[in-house]
Amino acid sequence: MAAEIVNPRSDSTTENSATGAPEEPFDPAFALHRGGKMAIQATVPVRDKDDLSLAYTPGVAKVCSAIAEQPDLVNDYTWKSNVVAVVTDGTAVLGLGDIGPEASLPVMEGKAILFKQFGGVDAVPIALATTDTDEIIETVVRLAPSFGGVNLEDISAPRCFEIERRLQEALDIPVFHDDQHGTAVVTLAALRNAARLTGRTLGDLRAVISGAGAAGVAIAKFLLAAGLGDVAVADRKGIVSRDREDLTDVKRELAEITNRAGLSGSLETALAGADVFIGVSGGTVPEAAVASMAPQAFVFAMANPNPEVHPDVAHKYAAVVATGRSDYPNQINNVLAFPGIFAGALQVRASRITEGMKIAAANALADVVGDALAADYVIPSPFDERVAPAVTAAVAAAARAEGVARR
Repeated sequence: MAAEIVNPRSDSTTENSATGAPEEPFDPAFALHRGGKMAIQATVPVRDKDDLSLAYTPGVAKVCSAIAEQPDLVNDYTWKSNVVAVVTDGTAVLGLGDIGPEASLPVMEGKAILFKQFGGVDAVPIALATTDTDEIIETVVRLAPSFGGVNLEDISAPRCFEIERRLQEALDIPVFHDDQHGTAVVTLAALRNAARLTGRTLGDLRAVISGAGAAGVAIAKFLLAAGLGDVAVADRKGIVSRDREDLTDVKRELAEITNRAGLSGSLETALAGADVFIGVSGGTVPEAAVASMAPQAFVFAMANPNPEVHPDVAHKYAAVVATGRSDYPNQINNVLAFPGIFAGALQVRASRITEGMKIAAANALADVVGDALAADYVIPSPFDERVAPAVTAAVAAAARAEGVARR
């Protein structure tokens, strides 16, 4: 699959085709998206009847028959082993929320071209006209023979947790909800380097996460699995704790493994003396709460376009500041993770993506920074050409070590 970018016009206005008079101001976003951002490109020529007879009938019948006899050959003789389905229902699109499947397509196309550019992996956007959990699962299961992996995208919580879990149980190909795990992998990589910069380990740190949606839940679980000292997660009603009676099943499970300090009350209460703030919720954290954090704190305020703590405020109190924005240092960007994770999994035809594979990805990403580590450089740029190969190799090696690789 080739990702084709439409070149926007260089002028600042469009013209009326009949009068030549200027109309609305030129918008490069609309210009770039016109006609879509993707196209299908053949990898073999069809120049004459001989090419046609090999690419299609009658030659293709031999390949079909061979796959019918040995189904695993589909990975060798089709694009299956290097193509991912990017699946959404349009219910949690970026910061736009539930805007529906059609409106989600520009984002899914964007995700697909990032797969290709940064991981060499083909991807197909699939926007589903249903928000029913069972229907989504059934649809993806029926589509699965065409794909080597499934990237779930922008599906609202808490349905996203069940959808991912049940698809992982039903399919023998990697199923990965990037809003959860991609964010968690990049966060862990940045946090490892921030700890190294300040002479600490993950076990020395107490973190507070603002947001108990897909990303917040996944980050909390992943950081604990990687050895974080403690983490408290706060939703709109305060800290997720065992004494709350309004918790969903997902948050009740989260309460059992987080908040070892036994905190209750507000996010601001939890931040007092905390080493790490991780924002995946939006909203604004009062400056006084940031000031109450421990010395040499880390502030990862990742809401877009407006971080929960403005970097100018965060820098007054924190040793390391990261955001989700590209115009500040230390951008926590999922594109650092998902292309390499899928490339590594597909390279060895992994049956699933394990916790070990994700931790290997985070470690490889952190290691790219190396001796250049600094307060404004705890995570590499998405355009650092070392990133995808490092993550790919680490994930492939981890898949083999964990016994989920099939080649």
